Amino acid sequence: MNINGFLFSTSEAEIKKAGRKDIALIFSEVPATAAAVFTTSAVKAAPVLVSSEHIASGTAQALIVNSGNANACTGEPGMIVARETSRLVALGLGIDVEAVQVCSTGVIGVQMPMERIEKAIPALVDGLSSGTLDDVALAIMTTDTFPKMEARSGLAGGVSYTVAGIAKGAGMIMPNMATMLSFIITDAAVEPLFLQNSFRGAVDQSFNAITVDGNMSTNDTCLIMANGMSGNPVITEGSPEGNSFTTILNDVLLSLAKQIVRDGEGATKFVEIQVSGAKDEVDAKRAAMAIANSSLVKTAFFGQDANWGRIFAAVGYSGAEVDQSRLSLCFNDVCMARNGIFAGEDAEARGTEVLKQKEFTVSVDLGIGSGTATVYTSDLTHEYISINADYRS
Repeated sequence: MNINGFLFSTSEAEIKKAGRKDIALIFSEVPATAAAVFTTSAVKAAPVLVSSEHIASGTAQALIVNSGNANACTGEPGMIVARETSRLVALGLGIDVEAVQVCSTGVIGVQMPMERIEKAIPALVDGLSSGTLDDVALAIMTTDTFPKMEARSGLAGGVSYTVAGIAKGAGMIMPNMATMLSFIITDAAVEPLFLQNSFRGAVDQSFNAITVDGNMSTNDTCLIMANGMSGNPVITEGSPEGNSFTTILNDVLLSLAKQIVRDGEGATKFVEIQVSGAKDEVDAKRAAMAIANSSLVKTAFFGQDANWGRIFAAVGYSGAEVDQSRLSLCFNDVCMARNGIFAGEDAEARGTEVLKQKEFTVSVDLGIGSGTATVYTSDLTHEYISINADYRS
């Protein structure tokens, strides 16, 4: 995958164990307009704190990321590692340290082996012309079973540009502002404020609308860099090119977010939760997330049990305004309950058949207002427990 002005490299730093590429570098040949969103958890990893400082300028030129160690809950030593990593990358590339974003993913509470990072950085810098974005996607995987990538092309002023992205994440997924890790790059020239607003809107409709296990990470980071190397006229808000760019950006992020859910740890189902008829969009999101995060609902999905009552129960405690006499629910096109009342045994049998599918939609109508929300989730399986019981071994 080639995006004008971006170079990539990966290396093996043996951060957690030998035998795989576990550190990567993305470099823009010119300073790029940039924006990022980070975890809103009060417990933030050192790289999140450092990158939050660096992105304040609204520009970035390099990103270094490792897997195998989150550098979270590591105190001042962790901050020193994150800052020194940024400094060494900046020195190697001949750029300002504030132009470097640093990200990590992996085990929490383990000190980062700085000597291994330091040894790997020269190889990353020297290898920039040989790597691909696909290589970076592979290097950042932890419990992921496949790399997550997406790319779309657009036109601005008759000039073609590309928006490409990668993501990693399978567990600790219920983002609030970002996802585990996702990096978006584009060779389009985009007006800075418009880029930031479009990006945040796309994140809200994608990464902030997924959940695997209801757990936010200490390292959640989503970053976009736009370097303008395609040579297009600057894309601005309200223009036809701006509307097209927003659509493309939304499509890329939503594809990546859905890939994360499909790769949810141990997941066998991909479920779209659609809530309509809520008092407002906030209430709709509350109800949808309550359904998507309910362990009882998710285990019913795994067991292919059309237990619609668990879904109504989740809506009831969600905090959304609810009148149970107006609630309706469908699995795909099978109505399970209408106006709060079970639709009967035939619906039960047909609903069970829907839940045997790998992908299906749960639609809930609150019957109160016009608020809507869509959330994507997975089932909860025995394999999820096995993966997380053995994560550190």
